[in-house]
Amino acid sequence: MNLSPAELQAFVGDLIDSNTGKSYADGRATIKIDAASVAVELGYPARSQHEIIAKQISDAVEQHVGTKVAVRVTSKVLSHTVQGNVPLLPGVRNIITVASGKGGVGKSTTSINLALALAQEGARVGLLDADIYGPSQPQMLGIAGQQPESEDGKTMKPMLAHGLQANSIGFLIDTEQPMVWRGPMATQALRQLLNDTRWDDLDYLIIDMPPGTGDIQLTLAQTVPVTGSVIVTTPQDIALLDARKGLKMFEKVGIPILGIVENMSIHVCSNCGHAEHIFGSGGGEKMCADYGVPFLGSLPLDIRIREQADGGTPTVVAAPESPIAEAYRSIARKVAIAIAEKQRDLRHKFPNIVVQNT
Repeated sequence: MNLSPAELQAFVGDLIDSNTGKSYADGRATIKIDAASVAVELGYPARSQHEIIAKQISDAVEQHVGTKVAVRVTSKVLSHTVQGNVPLLPGVRNIITVASGKGGVGKSTTSINLALALAQEGARVGLLDADIYGPSQPQMLGIAGQQPESEDGKTMKPMLAHGLQANSIGFLIDTEQPMVWRGPMATQALRQLLNDTRWDDLDYLIIDMPPGTGDIQLTLAQTVPVTGSVIVTTPQDIALLDARKGLKMFEKVGIPILGIVENMSIHVCSNCGHAEHIFGSGGGEKMCADYGVPFLGSLPLDIRIREQADGGTPTVVAAPESPIAEAYRSIARKVAIAIAEKQRDLRHKFPNIVVQNT
């Protein structure tokens, strides 16, 4: 069976992308046909899936047409809409906040592994530690004690670690120095960190938000151009109560919830293998059902996650082939897909028009 280029393009577009559950056409993939080759450009980073997708398309075309075609799969991340008319951040296409209603649920560990997973999938990723009072990312990145460089005395180069661009108040103060600042001072410091860092062509900037839903969190949610937010919780009822408050805060300021991650979902004893739901079970999924938001996945309560983060090499880079690392990558792809399906932000494509008297 011979197909015209247009027919072949339509056939490939109707195939189902197993990552999105939609056809490639509906998932906004760009498909180009050139002679006996097919080029598919995904709207989300998925380096680990490129070969799988190429084989799926190649096999389907061969079965349908009877001839083999070369298939090339790539990814390209575009800017997507943010809340209200908040101005975009230079050098950053999309901002993702990772938040929780309370501390102690593993939000910072989830943030850094999510950022690293997106980077492993081929994206350019930055990480901003927004916890002014308790910055932890310098330790988790393995570069505590170092300071960012400034070429002009006004702006900072981001720190580099494990392929990420990063910044944190923790790079600028002594590790034992307490930040005894009131809310407005902390908020201003954080906005300076965000705006005065020279982020270099990022597909995603992950913001590790401070715990809670106070003045700092609300101010950031209203003034930072956020593409979407990820909520981290444990299955525990008390944690879920606070996570619901965090979700409601983002809803009030018009920031989409990309999904919920249930951390510390299950503990498997490293000695006997016994599995136990220490903090309860199913809480994250029930919260998703209650609010109609996606469940991104669950992560175990595992000593290796803590040890690797404390040691400056988080799980995704310390054990990239492990099931835990794959769980983080799966969550990262779901987050990226949710963003790719949003409306694109075209403001950067239009020039500013200035009227001057001459």
